[in-house]
Amino acid sequence: MSKVVVIGAGASGIVAALTASDNNEVTLIDGNDKCGKKILITGNGKCNYWNENINIDNYYSSDSNKLEKILNYKNEVLSYLESLGIYPKIKNGYYYPLSGVATSIREIFESELKRKKIDLKHNTKVLNIKKEDNKFIIETTNEKIISDKVIIATGSKACPKTGSVGLGYDLAKYFGHTINPVLPALVGLKTNDSVKEWSGVRTDASLSLYIDNNLVKKEDGEIQLTEDGISGICTFNLSSLVSKSLYKNKKVLMKINFMPSISDLCEFMENRNKMLSKRTIEELLESLLNYKLTTVILKKSNIKKDSYWNKLNVNEKKLLCQNISNFELPINATNSYDKAQVCTGGISLKEINDDMSSIYDSNLYFTGEILDVDGKCGGFNLSFAFITGYIAGKSV
Repeated sequence: MSKVVVIGAGASGIVAALTASDNNEVTLIDGNDKCGKKILITGNGKCNYWNENINIDNYYSSDSNKLEKILNYKNEVLSYLESLGIYPKIKNGYYYPLSGVATSIREIFESELKRKKIDLKHNTKVLNIKKEDNKFIIETTNEKIISDKVIIATGSKACPKTGSVGLGYDLAKYFGHTINPVLPALVGLKTNDSVKEWSGVRTDASLSLYIDNNLVKKEDGEIQLTEDGISGICTFNLSSLVSKSLYKNKKVLMKINFMPSISDLCEFMENRNKMLSKRTIEELLESLLNYKLTTVILKKSNIKKDSYWNKLNVNEKKLLCQNISNFELPINATNSYDKAQVCTGGISLKEINDDMSSIYDSNLYFTGEILDVDGKCGGFNLSFAFITGYIAGKSV
């Protein structure tokens, strides 16, 4: 029986420890006072832990072929989670625990860790790892631990209050791994434009991401307007591409259609003006747009609120409609790691074997967010953590 140390008691680390304990003596190390701290804030505390549409189209990765092999375990891993007692409530393809609270999943994990008698070391930080005589020597704040195999599941730099501070990247570098630039993802975007007035508005829209003037990707759904930019699920799903582009000093522009259901906005406004006679521009836009958004759009169009549609010239009408259906928002930054749900970047899958072991050391494994894979909103990142933890744990 081998001695296995798992570093990091998040989603992937817990599953790795549980599955590894079937045939090994397992120690699970975590810097927090409780395991699964990040699980508690997933899905706004409801824990969106899975999605029925797990496939490579919903992820960004440095190696799509390797990612596809990993995701092939999805049915096996979902069955494993159900075998632990995690019963789903499925809504629009999103999986939540039926209880509706994230603590349910963590309690199941904690009970299982105790049942399997895994040596769980809380409030313990790993300082260094080295290898001597085919043994790993893990130096922690409390002791030195010797093991035959190590699984590193320390997460990324996202949401550092949960303990994710990027420790694993330094450990990976020690063993020869290359770290692709680690950047915030599933995060809000910032602009230098004056948009403070629309802060707090939520609205359905269509987002089109342009990189160096080329359309790269579109997302439809609800967005949140902030005092310095945009947020919300649609924004988050594009933020990985934005982070990478800004890192490379590329020009990033978001075009927003605030009325995606209307194909010809100028014609619509003409007809609306005929139907609602003697209405100001502000009154014509009432019930179509939030008044805060109307303020920003009219300001950008240089049109006064008390203006009348019939009094506008052709160019003014065209500009107003363009700013409603094709609002241009230059993006100059993302929000910081503490506001990011995950990171893009990390250890390339090209440096990881199919069993999640390192190409440089077959007894060293990496799982979860430390890898250069990030998914969209909707349970994709947590499911990837579970899958990679499962593969690594079974492999050891």
